[in-house]
Amino acid sequence: MKTPCLILAALTASLAVGNARADENDPRNWIGHDRTRPQPPVVDPGQPSTPDRAGRAPSDALVLFDGTDLSQWVAMNGEPTRWIIKDGAMECVPGSGYIRTLRCFGDVQLHLEFATPARVEGHSQGRGNSGLFFGLNRYEIQILDSYDNPTYADGSCASVYNQYPPLVNASRPPGQWQTYDVIWTAPRFHPDGSLRSPARVTLFHNGVLVQNNVELIGDTGWVTRGPYRAHPEKLPIALQDHGNPVRFRNIWVRELGRPGRPELYLADRLLEAYTGKYQVNEDRVVEVSRRGGNLFFQWAGEDFLMFATTTNRFFAKTTDIQVEFRREGDEDVAWFSVGEDPGWRAKKLR
Repeated sequence: MKTPCLILAALTASLAVGNARADENDPRNWIGHDRTRPQPPVVDPGQPSTPDRAGRAPSDALVLFDGTDLSQWVAMNGEPTRWIIKDGAMECVPGSGYIRTLRCFGDVQLHLEFATPARVEGHSQGRGNSGLFFGLNRYEIQILDSYDNPTYADGSCASVYNQYPPLVNASRPPGQWQTYDVIWTAPRFHPDGSLRSPARVTLFHNGVLVQNNVELIGDTGWVTRGPYRAHPEKLPIALQDHGNPVRFRNIWVRELGRPGRPELYLADRLLEAYTGKYQVNEDRVVEVSRRGGNLFFQWAGEDFLMFATTTNRFFAKTTDIQVEFRREGDEDVAWFSVGEDPGWRAKKLR
């Protein structure tokens, strides 16, 4: 069994493989005006929203909410969310908890529209409060009714919570639709878990630049700041339940950098069902364990961090290991392969 330090090294090293960035755009790799340089792909830019109607996302965007269903969103534990759809908007049900995307994201351009309640109740942090989180629940961009509503500066609308106030207050009145356009750069970590490069964010609030490529100093806690804690580059995006019925619409992302396989962040209940020991043959037993929202597959004395591409298929980033969990008759089995090996069938031990 690996030591915790080595497990962390495996986790962070696995990120580096998936984080490689193409160098086609580096001008040092081309002569000036090189006629063989690839043309940019053509993208339909979509349509902007109006106060009465949500816009249309760019053609290369992944739409996270189009006003019709919540299939891209779950509760933080992966179970169905209790937020509702009302008049084409996703609305927070106070007391129902945060929600997050089923899919994980690293560097992205994100567009989101929100409206704080038209009926003004409360003041300061108790008025139209929600939050947009990257890294699951680590890094928050504050959502708040900041229209004629004084509060502490680094907790106002469009702040990087507890770190950077917005450059200006560009809030619209309560009940009106507002926009966030975010460029998010996820932090990276060295194999020993130390920070290699911090998170960065640029934010336009209602078309006005309010965060200009600021460097986060760590987690954005309520009463604490940081420090950074090593984690996978790709994690879900989340929205906060702060006890106010804030509404959302027209949410989409464009992944930046070289595309990789889709990665899902599955329900704790489902991951736990896959854990246990699996009998490969008379001489070999492999073990699957869970730590937080990740599965680890033990092979040849090593623990490999596995990433989900579907609800039952997983892959590692440091070595070409793939695992598929199935129910065959009355047996739970794991089919796994390493490289070009034909694969093995392993029966789960009771």
